[in-house]
Amino acid sequence: MSSANVLFDAPGPRARRIHLIGSIIGAVIIAGVIAWMVWTLWNLNQITPQRWEPILGAEAWRFYLLPGIRATILAAIFSITIAFVIAFVAAMCRMAESPFLRWPATIFIEFFRAVPVLIMMIFALTFVTQYTPVPTPQRPLVAVIIGLVFYNGAVMAEVIRNGVASLPSGQRKAGLSIGLNPTQVRRMILVPQALTAMLPALVSQMVVALKDSALGYIILYPELLNSARQMGTRFGNTTVAFITAAVLFILINYAVTMLAEYLERRVRERGGKPTKKPAAGVVTMDATSTR
Repeated sequence: MSSANVLFDAPGPRARRIHLIGSIIGAVIIAGVIAWMVWTLWNLNQITPQRWEPILGAEAWRFYLLPGIRATILAAIFSITIAFVIAFVAAMCRMAESPFLRWPATIFIEFFRAVPVLIMMIFALTFVTQYTPVPTPQRPLVAVIIGLVFYNGAVMAEVIRNGVASLPSGQRKAGLSIGLNPTQVRRMILVPQALTAMLPALVSQMVVALKDSALGYIILYPELLNSARQMGTRFGNTTVAFITAAVLFILINYAVTMLAEYLERRVRERGGKPTKKPAAGVVTMDATSTR
């Protein structure tokens, strides 16, 4: 019996027909809404061929789209790299026995998971402007990175902690039985396995960073959305510019998602179970493995 059948009964012929009819009706409604939107924009002369012509030119890509993509990816890479270091330290501190390490880490994680990223970016820009010698052109970039670092660092810290908590209890007991203290067990046994298990989730967090970098639009960071706005103003095709930016965001995020799925397959194959996907966050150890 499959795990799905344990949770609910398989639908019968009548239920399957109802589901099919509902799906068809929903698809027709969605298609109708999209067609109405396209028709309206066409009548308003917003997506006519002449509006798309500048997108095919070198000027749009050289001065707007490519710089916007580069700025978006730059902010995401810097923020994810720094956030991972912060997440590792915060997760280790939150799992520590000492309350002097555990409580500050808990407050840090819960606070920055709850605060909106945009508020952190605005606060960081104000702080960088008033109290640091960062040059004016780099201030929006620094503010975007700070906001993304604190948010994604807090989220990834929880991912790592949950990954450690999901491991079989025998892992910890085995480490303690050979004379390791709890900190050494976490650092040498539990955390490496948790990182391996959570690697796809950690890589997928970069999709969040890529999308959240668009919030830099508010503080005038020249990421893809801001560049699309400027391009739309330059060529008088704002709707087309934003559609193009949306498509580029989708393509970039899809590429990152494919990377996460590839890493997940590699992790499962190295674990010796390529044909059956393990439960989320659980890593099984093969006693005969020498890796």
